[in-house]
Amino acid sequence: MMSYFFDNPAGFVGFGFGWIMMIGFWLLAVIAIIAFVRWFLNQSQGSGQRENSALDILKERYAKGEINKKEFEIKKKDLT
Repeated sequence: MMSYFFDNPAGFVGFGFGWIMMIGFWLLAVIAIIAFVRWFLNQSQGSGQRENSALDILKERYAKGEINKKEFEIKKKDLT
């Protein structure tokens, strides 16, 4: 008498490749979770305001009138 796996071809294929499909499923699930966590962390870091460079701050101070043109040029030269 033949065993169940030879009587049912689908059972034989399932027995042979079922564990590969299971490993593939869990591998994809873990990769998806890691990708989601990395995306979420990048979103939370990028949500804050961008830090202004020293030159940007200097330009803002000049635009507000806190420093005059001579001071602006001297400080700009120091920064660049």
